[in-house]
Amino acid sequence: MLSFYAFLKEAAERGELVNVLFEERIFQLVGLIDRVVRPLEGAKVDYELIGGMAVFIHVNKVDPTAARNTKDVDLLVNRSDLVRVIEIAEANGFQFRHAVGVDMLLYGGDKKQAVHLVFAGEKTKPEQLEPNPSINPIRESVYGSEVWIIPVEDLLRLKLSVNRLKDQVQIQDMDRTGLITPAMESSLSPLLLRNLQRIREAE
Repeated sequence: MLSFYAFLKEAAERGELVNVLFEERIFQLVGLIDRVVRPLEGAKVDYELIGGMAVFIHVNKVDPTAARNTKDVDLLVNRSDLVRVIEIAEANGFQFRHAVGVDMLLYGGDKKQAVHLVFAGEKTKPEQLEPNPSINPIRESVYGSEVWIIPVEDLLRLKLSVNRLKDQVQIQDMDRTGLITPAMESSLSPLLLRNLQRIREAE
């Protein structure tokens, strides 16, 4: 099975990642992800990659030219595993920090190399419409990657629930590439469906 780094390296060699600065930033993020998830995998701690990188990977699978860069690495974990996650991360070069209501792991203490922790089954902010999804018990790898990615349906719900500007843009990317299916739409609550309709109207 390909490592996450190898997957993106091969994508670059095939010409699917063509912008040098874009590629450089993606590889930086990939390196950061590898540093945190490999020891979690070794300790059998459940997690899912969410946020902009998850959108990038799902979109890239369908249309590499539509994949948009991101500056964030976000992991969904269970709060009950937080102490273990911190211990494992700190043993592998990360520092834990809680600031402005956000739990994060900083590689080498560098704010530019931050992994944000998001908790399954909770709301990150009170105004979030629905709690974060549970970690998918049936893990899937994307492109043979060893990084476990949040399923598209859960990712859509999460993005619609938070509904920041960047979430709206990422939903538009998912929609344009056909990732949002009629079945997914029919499963949305009225509030989430309304957000999706508004996002489409704004395109």
